[in-house]
Amino acid sequence: MKMIDFHNHFYPPEYLEAIQIGPSNVKITFDADNNPLLHYPGDYNIVVRGHRDIEYRAEVLEKAGVDKQILTFTTPGTHVESPARSVELARLVNNSLSKIMNERRDRFSALATLPLNDPVASVVEFERAFNELGFKGVMLHSNINGTALSEQRFWPLYEKADDLRAVFYIHPSFPVGVEAMTDYRLMPLVGFPFETTLAAAKLVFSGVVEKYPGIRWVLGHLGGAILYLAERLDRGYFAFEECRANISKPPSEYLKEFYYDSVNFDPHALKFAISFAGESQFVAGSDYPHKIGSLEMMVSSIEELDIPEDTKAKIYGENAARLLEL
Repeated sequence: MKMIDFHNHFYPPEYLEAIQIGPSNVKITFDADNNPLLHYPGDYNIVVRGHRDIEYRAEVLEKAGVDKQILTFTTPGTHVESPARSVELARLVNNSLSKIMNERRDRFSALATLPLNDPVASVVEFERAFNELGFKGVMLHSNINGTALSEQRFWPLYEKADDLRAVFYIHPSFPVGVEAMTDYRLMPLVGFPFETTLAAAKLVFSGVVEKYPGIRWVLGHLGGAILYLAERLDRGYFAFEECRANISKPPSEYLKEFYYDSVNFDPHALKFAISFAGESQFVAGSDYPHKIGSLEMMVSSIEELDIPEDTKAKIYGENAARLLEL
């Protein structure tokens, strides 16, 4: 079976160099092994070799039996910078990822990043990424400095994406109220899944998903808690007028059209999710090379599922290949 890892993260060396030179709102320190640490509210990312060395990464994939990864640029994103610097860094990141895609097409594809703290510039960069650089999808952070993705300032972007049937992959960012999550690493452990949940719920209730049906939405970390709360959202739809104001059917009907990555390595959770949305709506993910990610568990958690082999093949790689036209 072809194995495509949809959820993993990469920091282009050019980006790391640019933020070290500055200006940047990202604080950088180094650990005992000289790995950069990128600090942002509630957490920090340790940029290990797998995050920044594409040749090493290719060797890791070869050993793990993973055919291809869809590279994504992750937290803290460029939107934490000034708007002008965000535009500059987003272009730099997309140029770097495009170069990897062109030179290592056998092993890597990628999703673009956007300077979403400048919605007008985001439309410009989106068109450049698709029309000039060859991207088929974008990774969106779940909130942009506290602003929800459902806000109308982003709708011109969604209109362009709708026309191109773009893939929009939502990855969590540090949530509003992160101050309550600074101990026990609760920000990534609890805050991240609920950030995805909140973003998905707002995109549905606001009418964005209905208004722009050409966009293919993908949620990280198995959708956070959205699948477990879908029934409750439906009850809200029938109970509260404001929950029906912008949509014409219960939220669960839209959520069944979303795609979900498998970065919840509990086979019971995966089985429940598949029963909700169907086998065609899932892509494999590892969260490599973060500490709580695992290429091995990506494979084993799907392998443990009591489902037909052709269904496993769809989740392992066929669905992702279809989504991104690989």
